[in-house]
Amino acid sequence: MYFLGIDLGSSSIKLSLLDAEKGKIIGSVTAPDFEMEMIAPKFGWAEQHPDKWWEYVRQGIGELRKKGLDIKKIKGIGIAYQMHGLVLTDENLEPVRPSIIWCDSRAAEIGNAACEEIGLENCQKQILGSPGNFTASKLKWVKENEPQVFAKAKYMMLPGDYIAAKLSGVPQTTTSGLSEAALWNFSEGKLATGILEKMGLPQEVVPEIVPTFGHQAKVLPDVANELGLNSDVEITYRAGDQPNNALSLNVLNPGEIATTAGTSAVIYAVTDKDLYDKNSRINTFLHVSNTPEEKRNGLLGIINGSGILYQWLRKVVSVGNQELLSYDVLNREAAKVEPGSENLRFYPFGNGVERIFNNKQANSGIENLNFNIHQPPHLIRSACEGIVFAMNYGFDVIKSLGTSGEVVRAGKGNLFLSPVFREIFCNTTQAKLELYNTSGAEGAARGAAYGFGYYDSLKDALGELECIETLEPKKELSARYQDIYEQWKMNIKIDKD
Repeated sequence: MYFLGIDLGSSSIKLSLLDAEKGKIIGSVTAPDFEMEMIAPKFGWAEQHPDKWWEYVRQGIGELRKKGLDIKKIKGIGIAYQMHGLVLTDENLEPVRPSIIWCDSRAAEIGNAACEEIGLENCQKQILGSPGNFTASKLKWVKENEPQVFAKAKYMMLPGDYIAAKLSGVPQTTTSGLSEAALWNFSEGKLATGILEKMGLPQEVVPEIVPTFGHQAKVLPDVANELGLNSDVEITYRAGDQPNNALSLNVLNPGEIATTAGTSAVIYAVTDKDLYDKNSRINTFLHVSNTPEEKRNGLLGIINGSGILYQWLRKVVSVGNQELLSYDVLNREAAKVEPGSENLRFYPFGNGVERIFNNKQANSGIENLNFNIHQPPHLIRSACEGIVFAMNYGFDVIKSLGTSGEVVRAGKGNLFLSPVFREIFCNTTQAKLELYNTSGAEGAARGAAYGFGYYDSLKDALGELECIETLEPKKELSARYQDIYEQWKMNIKIDKD
């Protein structure tokens, strides 16, 4: 019996196939071969075409089949996805416009204005924060700026909901998904109808609400036949990529912390309390392990300009080469430079407004550049340091809310493949870093197996997840990085308008 995990990211879509009887991933693919495009018609905007996501999901399933894997054994599908995006479809589940994705900044002012009108205290009581730049605010933007498009929209969905709908023909969303859309009332445990009403948004666009785990919908027979699946396959799990990343790392209980550094960089801590940051720098969502009996929320601090900065830097330092340099080359070059990068400072804020600065635009850039001293390795290491420093800025806020911050878990992928990045992270955060050989797609597959009922508990579903490497902060290096971090933090420039 197999279970398929789909991880819909900003750069690519990853799929992993779990053999539940063996408890092992037996095949993984990534589609497309290139990094997916973000469309930016205006400064601060970021869109992608949902039909492209669907095309690449189909392509990925086809690649699994080409590997000789018997995908007819798939019983359940789990979907992880880039959070906070807005997908609007008509009644036939066809998109009426491109998706406004997570790093798009256009709706920040709308969310801030809505919070002011509703009242900060009232917002925090209901949704543990502000509508900010989340899905509800993006929906309001479409209503105000594209009324003809809004009139065509039958359903509002998150990116993973759209993929599930294309598979099943059934529009649905989840409780955890609504919390990341700023549309979940934590105090009453239901859809935040008061927020919808105050923002002038119709409740009818919210599709059926289903649990995060469970038998959500069957795949359409025609779709199953086209993809080479059996007719009885079901969707049994879906979650935003960061709660799902935490699941894949067995970060399920209060005090446990996960991190990732893909296109964006995230610190994610689990709590059993309805905590929130009064300044809305950190966001609170329902965690995947939340149940009516056991409250589990996730505190999320995010930096938009992480892996996307590394992608940009890769292109810059590859100019003049016939092919792009590999990320391994970048990592090796960074290791040639001492901590502090000879006083070169990088501010990785170039991918939309930053939540850690209350949805204001922080100025990105490079500081103290000296043409006689600094070479590409300095630039690369400085970028890694800047990303970690920005992550630590959010981590400090999370710790101020009551999280210990002593141990952090990460998958050994993306920027955490870099020994230099790992060293900077460990010694800047002063946390023990545990690395695991897992991925978001694997987490989604294991979540699907649990949602199907193959496993009795999430602990069983995660199998024997083993820590493959541990890093401890080093006293002298940690002290050195604290000094560098404090200097870096003092020179952040934030747009006050």
